[in-house]
Amino acid sequence: MRNIIFYEEKNFQGRSYECMSDCSDMSSYLSRCQSCRVESGCFMVYDRPNYMGNQFFMRRGEYSDYVSLGAGESTRFLIPQQQPGGSHRMKIYERENFGGQSHEMMDDCDNIMDRYRMNECQSCHVMDGHWLMYEQPQFRGKMMYMRPGEYRSFRDMGMSGMRFSSVRRVTDSC
Repeated sequence: MRNIIFYEEKNFQGRSYECMSDCSDMSSYLSRCQSCRVESGCFMVYDRPNYMGNQFFMRRGEYSDYVSLGAGESTRFLIPQQQPGGSHRMKIYERENFGGQSHEMMDDCDNIMDRYRMNECQSCHVMDGHWLMYEQPQFRGKMMYMRPGEYRSFRDMGMSGMRFSSVRRVTDSC
């Protein structure tokens, strides 16, 4: 069971909206979102329609000032994050369309440049598990959620100009 509650005001004040499944538009329930409480499970929250824009991976916990995380007040799109088990395997590529230097990963990497001497990571193939790719080393900055599949061009996914510098597995414990 997954459960998240969004609040219009900081510190869990104002009107609230509780969600346990996908919600494509919270604007009919709340005029804005400034805090949230994840009671169970994990969620990927987006700040633009159609699951686009900045992504925020929300684990169980309280987020009393959601906007301070970098999320805008207009956040209203979310997907309940699956809690995948089992193995994780992904191959990252230096260039688009699986070109250039490549490395297979099965574990977290807090700094792609330091570990693999790759200046860029512009495509990947997720063979097993679910992953979060971060803009900065040490799992910081904007992120992108990756499910099993081929990702030929991050630029074509709306991530132009963004460099990925660290990668983390999504595990059962979220």
